[in-house]
Amino acid sequence: MDDKRRHTPSFTSFTSGSTTLEWAQRLVRLDTVSARSNLALIETIADELRTLGVPLRLTYDDERQKANLFATLGEGKPAGLVLSGHTDTVPWDGQAWSREPLAAAVEDSRLYGRGSADMKSYIGAVVAQTKHWLDADLPFALHYAFSYDEEVGAFGVRRLLADLADLREAGRAPRLCIIGEPTEMVPAVAHKGVYRWRCSVKGHAAHSSLTPHAVNAVEAAARVIAHIAGIGDELRETGLRQAGFDVPYTTAAVCVVQGGIADNVVPEDCRFHYEFRNLPDVDAEALHARVVEGARALEPAMQAVDPATGIRFESITEMPSFKARPDEPAVALALRLAGATRTTHVAFGTEAGLFQRAGISTVVCGPGSINQAHQADEYVSLDQLARCEAFLRGITHEGAGFLAR
Repeated sequence: MDDKRRHTPSFTSFTSGSTTLEWAQRLVRLDTVSARSNLALIETIADELRTLGVPLRLTYDDERQKANLFATLGEGKPAGLVLSGHTDTVPWDGQAWSREPLAAAVEDSRLYGRGSADMKSYIGAVVAQTKHWLDADLPFALHYAFSYDEEVGAFGVRRLLADLADLREAGRAPRLCIIGEPTEMVPAVAHKGVYRWRCSVKGHAAHSSLTPHAVNAVEAAARVIAHIAGIGDELRETGLRQAGFDVPYTTAAVCVVQGGIADNVVPEDCRFHYEFRNLPDVDAEALHARVVEGARALEPAMQAVDPATGIRFESITEMPSFKARPDEPAVALALRLAGATRTTHVAFGTEAGLFQRAGISTVVCGPGSINQAHQADEYVSLDQLARCEAFLRGITHEGAGFLAR
């Protein structure tokens, strides 16, 4: 593309009359902690889109208490760009907030509130641009993909991706995706995967004076945990390295352990959760298989005491790693829209790997910093919100050229 046409973002200060800010505040004020419903937020956005004549589809969880929203501006047009974000937030219980988490207060050039950085400001900014994009009559389709339950395992987006499959069957599959997680408006091209499992150990209880007649579930779990720690040590000392990450190797961690009922009772049950955060070129499932193999080696001795004992594994989270090539069209578009000269890697997981696996060139770029996300007094600066608005408006002028690549 001719450099003379290069998009130059224009950053402005927000006032109380900013539609983008108003939408961000509106969404922050809605409680969408993952343990609760997100339907109030989804319907708020859906009502706005219906008013503007935008076709949309809602896909629900099994209890119909949560929903994804998939909408298309320019239905039937070729190619297409997905603007994606998750609607759920983490809780704030026990955190020392100095202001009401859902008040969406604007102070000191910052919008405060749970989800302000992660990632309702981005979603609000997208919705605020809808009329602008409709009036521009873009030559390509724009898709909104807003999911539920990202924070607890990226469960909702898997159902949402079925909507994209329908478009692919119709020959109108989106080509690019921008996920607006907080990257301070610097395009992120890689993150680790997050794979998490629950291990449940079934032992055989007895009085602690009769330990040879028992199977100690806590001790068996401890042996598996030590095996996981050993794998973690190996990954740290000799595993693959990749520059750009704060921790440049794959990590292992055990973060929850529960077991035992009394000091003088050999525990019958123990449960723990563990995870691998894998580099894009490391197979987390293969690491998990090593854990299972170590656990299976313990079972013969356990079952010699009681055949009903054993060790069981259950998947909790499967969030694939993400790695985009520097020359991919989604990355090039994000760099142009952000007016950026560099990309970054992020330590946190996103839905990007799932969109990438669906065959869509993907990048992560959104307002705010992960350093503020999930914290007491979470905030996004109004400067970041302005940069996001300029970024999104630039799609009008720049999108077609990159979608044609």
